[in-house]
Amino acid sequence: MHGSGLELALVFLLAAVIAVPVFKKLGLGAVLAYLAAGVVLGPDGIGVVRDADRILNAAEIGVVMLLFVIGLELSPARLRVMRKPVFVSGGLQVLLSALALGAVAMAAHLSWKAALVVGLGLALSSTAVGLQLLGERKELNTDYGRLAFAILLFQDLVAIPLLAAIPLLGGAKEQTLTWPIALQAVGAVALVVFGGRYLLRYVFRVVARTGMPEAFTATALLAVLGSAWFMQEAGLSAGLGAFIAGVLLADTEFRHELESQIQPFEGLLLGLFFIAVGLGIDLDRVAAEPLLIGGGVLALLVVKFAVLFLVGRLWPGRLPPREALALGGVLWLGGEFAFVVFNEAARVRLIDSVVHDRLVAMVGISMALTPLLLIAISRLLRKIPVASRSHGAGPDFDDIKDNRPEVLVAGMGRFGQIVARLLVAQRIPFVALESNLDTVEGLRRLGNELYYGDPTRPDLLRAAGGERIKVFVMAMDDPDTNTRAVRLVRRMYPDAKVFARASDRQHAWRLMDMGASVFRELFGSSLKMGEEVLVALGMSPEKAAEHAERFREHDNRLLSAQHLVYDDDVALRQTSRESRVELMQLFAADSIGSDDPAQAPLPEPPKQAT
Repeated sequence: MHGSGLELALVFLLAAVIAVPVFKKLGLGAVLAYLAAGVVLGPDGIGVVRDADRILNAAEIGVVMLLFVIGLELSPARLRVMRKPVFVSGGLQVLLSALALGAVAMAAHLSWKAALVVGLGLALSSTAVGLQLLGERKELNTDYGRLAFAILLFQDLVAIPLLAAIPLLGGAKEQTLTWPIALQAVGAVALVVFGGRYLLRYVFRVVARTGMPEAFTATALLAVLGSAWFMQEAGLSAGLGAFIAGVLLADTEFRHELESQIQPFEGLLLGLFFIAVGLGIDLDRVAAEPLLIGGGVLALLVVKFAVLFLVGRLWPGRLPPREALALGGVLWLGGEFAFVVFNEAARVRLIDSVVHDRLVAMVGISMALTPLLLIAISRLLRKIPVASRSHGAGPDFDDIKDNRPEVLVAGMGRFGQIVARLLVAQRIPFVALESNLDTVEGLRRLGNELYYGDPTRPDLLRAAGGERIKVFVMAMDDPDTNTRAVRLVRRMYPDAKVFARASDRQHAWRLMDMGASVFRELFGSSLKMGEEVLVALGMSPEKAAEHAERFREHDNRLLSAQHLVYDDDVALRQTSRESRVELMQLFAADSIGSDDPAQAPLPEPPKQAT
């Protein structure tokens, strides 16, 4: 296709819109849909796109953004808690797989440098496909699901230095790793670390105060692409800069907002990357060498499955055989980073184009086969009885504190802070969101953990883990913002419970229309003050508390009754008058000791009753 960039964009978007729903319907996942779309559009398909390399170079920005989002998920504290499964199990899997697959590559007459890169590249599994399969099967929180996440985490980490080392391995004939080159690399990393820790946070604070979402989006993209470009100019991996920036921003108040801003671009560009990879799969090569390509795929799957089963059985995982088999079935495929690794290896001439095409075809086919093979493995696993664990035999990371709270508090003003303090006192984890940056900074200085962002945005709720939240507390100061947030939560998460702050009765009725449990601001404190006034006038504390509670019950009944007619002014005034009379009769009956309010004399109502 020799048309404009606009025509290419339309073709890719159309392919995604058609392929993704079809593949999701078949249970094969979006990644495979993108790969298949690329194969169909490519030179060996219908030939719509001819220049795959140019598109792949542009689409690698999606991988850069993926690394930034991974960095946002990997705060230093989280890495410290998961260090055993990440570094022991993950390190063992990568080491053993790389040695075995590298030995196969050397047997195929590759040099030791090329075999090293090929072995490490094939040892990596697809984070996108693996996590998607675990999520679809609702097994992310199982023992093997958490171990799979830890292994994928280490693979993502090891991909960074691997990408950085490939140019050095490829250029060994022309240059060696000299002190100036090493110092340049260390200096570049140090500058990105310094900028991410101090400069970026200050810049985001300044931009957030403008209150312009598009400026924050532009700043987020600038941070990702700027750090990636700087590292690339220093001779290192562009992904390394984005990853470091993400890790340094993971503990800031902007984490969820950044994730929500970047993820739409990451998803689209990563989809474009997979389409470009599909464009580059040489079907003629597969057709010409079916036994060689098929044997390579078989060797990849068998070696990684055996290694994963062994790692799952060993410490610290200690999975029963059934779950260790499931671990192997999820992660035995090749990964998206393998495409980047092999492209980089071909660029620096560590491997030739023929080997590159074979490797890309093997990884692509393994990714395409995994969802189908996993279905077959799952059917076999159903026949294996679930092994019970003996006490103390579980993995060491079972005791990790749940970093996925089930309560979200939106709005950390005076109202929301009281709710949050009660949750803290009960040691109930929660996510706190606040759109006022001054409030965020003030509370974080006091040691509170909360995040900057607008809770009326669906992408922010998703980034904050909205699908896992069971209770939403909407406590923003602005009534309209509260209403929009409740409406959004009701649309996105209809099964969740919503407790909402109401500014007055009209606001409460609108929130009740959406199924929220309402709590009127000032109602409880005003009622308590009225109780103290009665005590000051000579009533006993017990009697005053009883009257206050009776008033609360009466007013809540009235609120529910008027909710049915609040859009009818005539009916609303009528119920208000009837309620006022009923309330005075109620307390008049109490004062003369009668059980029937209708028998009590009706007192003169105050002339300016409200």
